[in-house]
Amino acid sequence: MAGSPPNDRAWNRHAAPSDSESTHLSDGANSGGSDPTAALDIGRLLDEGPWAPMQKLVVVIAALSIIMDGFDGQLIGFAVPVLIKEWGVTRSDFAPALAAGLVGMGIGSALAGLFADRFGRRWAVIVSVLIFGLATCCIGFAANLWHIGVLRFVAGLGIGGALPSSTTIAAEFTPARRRTLAITATIVCVPLGGMLAGLFAGVVLPHLGWRALFFLGGSLAVILGAALLFTLPETPRFLVRRPARWAELSRLVGRMSRPVATNCAFTDISEQRIEKSEGFPALFEKGRARDTIALWCAFFLNLLAVYSAFTWLPTMLTSEGLDVAIASSGLTAYNFGGVIGALTCAVAIARYGSRWPLLLCSLLGAATAFYLTTVNIALQTGLLIAGFGLQGFFANAVQSTMYAVCAHVYPTTVRATGTASALAFGRLGAILSAFAGATVITAGGKDGYLVMLGIAMTGLAFSLAVIRRHIPARAT
Repeated sequence: MAGSPPNDRAWNRHAAPSDSESTHLSDGANSGGSDPTAALDIGRLLDEGPWAPMQKLVVVIAALSIIMDGFDGQLIGFAVPVLIKEWGVTRSDFAPALAAGLVGMGIGSALAGLFADRFGRRWAVIVSVLIFGLATCCIGFAANLWHIGVLRFVAGLGIGGALPSSTTIAAEFTPARRRTLAITATIVCVPLGGMLAGLFAGVVLPHLGWRALFFLGGSLAVILGAALLFTLPETPRFLVRRPARWAELSRLVGRMSRPVATNCAFTDISEQRIEKSEGFPALFEKGRARDTIALWCAFFLNLLAVYSAFTWLPTMLTSEGLDVAIASSGLTAYNFGGVIGALTCAVAIARYGSRWPLLLCSLLGAATAFYLTTVNIALQTGLLIAGFGLQGFFANAVQSTMYAVCAHVYPTTVRATGTASALAFGRLGAILSAFAGATVITAGGKDGYLVMLGIAMTGLAFSLAVIRRHIPARAT
């Protein structure tokens, strides 16, 4: 069965060839691996083989990068109410600065995908983390909104680039039967990072102020980026397409508990069969255009809803009369619900496929948003906070698992580009949220804000229904 790992003896035949086979493999390596029958199929080793401890460790490292991505990315949401009060500015004044960060994320997502497919996933992650870490530190020196806008744009380049690059690493180090769960477990680290940012802000803001919030938060990312230089490897599926780096690939496969000869040749038969072209045009090849456009729309609407919460939820709650501590707990509850929702949805997708779990979460997210318009914020504060936790459950369940759908739709040579392009288009929805959030909160308060979320989640359900190539249900 394709979903079951072969026994060690079978894999040892692939991983440790006999003397005659080693000679054949050596010839194949010297000729560029032109004979695929003489080469180790790295795709089969990864997709059907055991999930070695080293591979799991790489997924954990990728997840740490995304935790820091969510952590630094959401610090601004907790600082906005304090800055509005300290600087005497309005929500609308802040919108361009927030939008600048989201524009940076969109550009960073698109550039990182192209960079990762050309130069490697490893460097795309490392550079991204260092960029957003250093820029976040510098926000602590900002003297006005213009400074914050410029620095948020630079930080956004890194925040936008880290996410698709890290998820690609997780996908390419994980067997096919565990891929959805692994990708979701990394993406769920965005709300997990946001939840930690809420706890961090709750301690730092009252005692040290908003400048220390950014100094310390950015420093943590810089430290992580330096650590990645020594701990994060390149992915096997990237290396297999570069014969000059096959010696590096041999060592990497050995670390995955499958030692091979140093002169071994490699191939990736299953994916190379379907790879016809590289780069952006390949996203619209026959049979893929519909899914690409539908994924773009789904990311746009989902990120509109999610970033409306990340950016404006504490501000909206303070505008309704709640103090900063309670308002911050609303976003913390939203992120906590997102962690639980994403993991729950990943388990459901692994069993039932992606179509129905994603549609159900989208529709229930819309229903939750519309229901919360009936809650009295003064008399039912606890119920409202819990409701935002439920809203986060559904919205982030979809957001986190859509990356697994991207990994399923696109082959290796365009996987990072496909994921990054969907995320880049989705960032347009996030950018819209910076202005739309300020407008609807000013005009309609809580109810206007929630109606916007409900409409976005309804449109999200329609976009997901259009996707043709969803992850299939697991065979029973």
